[in-house]
Parts: sequence; C-alpha cells; structure tokens
Amino acid sequence: MIRIALSTLLGERRWTQADLARATGIRPSTINDLYHDIAERVNLEHLDLICEALDCDIAEIIIREPNREIRVKSRRGEPIHKRKRR
Repeated sequence: MIRIALSTLLGERRWTQADLARATGIRPSTINDLYHDIAERVNLEHLDLICEALDCDIAEIIIREPNREIRVKSRRGEPIHKRKRR
C-alpha cells in the first residue's frame, strides 16, 4: 500500500495546507487530497514542487507499506480469493 505522509511533514514544520498551496501554486483541493491521503493519482510535478517547498526528499512524502491482503492461489496459480491479514 502506498501512503502519502504530507500531514506528518506539514505538522513537523508547522505549516498549514494553505501555506503549502501558496508556496507551491498547487490548488488547495489537491493539497487537501494529498494531506488526507485520499488522492488516487499524484502529479509528479506537484511532488517536485512540494519537495522543493518543504526542502525534503520524495521518500519522506511517499511511503510504501506491505499490503494487508493475502492472495491465495490454486495449484494452477489462479487466484481463489483474497482475505485480510489480522
């Protein structure tokens, strides 16, 4: 699972979403989607602008966590079903 840690970075720097929107020129609604980790797509130019404004590396913004689903396969390698890890 890919996570966007923008809320953490802004909190550490004591910036608001509005501060970041002003510093980058990115629409506030786009910043809000990233902040709340609900964006389905991320513009690479936006990531570059955010890294520039916050003086950070992209690895501080985008974090990959292991998926919680286990994919069960048949002997033929076909998916049977998915279940969530506990």
